[in-house]
Amino acid sequence: MYKFSLKTNEQGLYDITKLVRQAVYDSGRREGLCVVYCPHTTAAITINENADMTVREDIAYGLEKAFPNRAEFNHLEGNSDAHIKSSVLGVSQTLIIDKGELVLGTWQSIFFAEFDPPRNRFFYVKII
Repeated sequence: MYKFSLKTNEQGLYDITKLVRQAVYDSGRREGLCVVYCPHTTAAITINENADMTVREDIAYGLEKAFPNRAEFNHLEGNSDAHIKSSVLGVSQTLIIDKGELVLGTWQSIFFAEFDPPRNRFFYVKII
């Protein structure tokens, strides 16, 4: 299992594809599964387009509009919106490894989604 650190300064999607690809390469596995897991309750892992930076911005904007922080929330820390966004996107993704490479679509990348910055975060990659 591989553990990676990530410093986040603002809300948004951080491209972690290169790190995950490196873990697959380092594992020496030619076939199998790659699980990317985030152990935080106010962050997530997602896969989406990375060819156009505005897609990332639109996803963050859309999540903020769909799940804004509300005065009616009871959580004392004041970040219930971040918890909801994390639950909606999910904290892990499973990818296929074929011929030693991640199977991703032409435009796809793997992202760490930060909803409660700034933070020192980490995520795990497990090759099965």
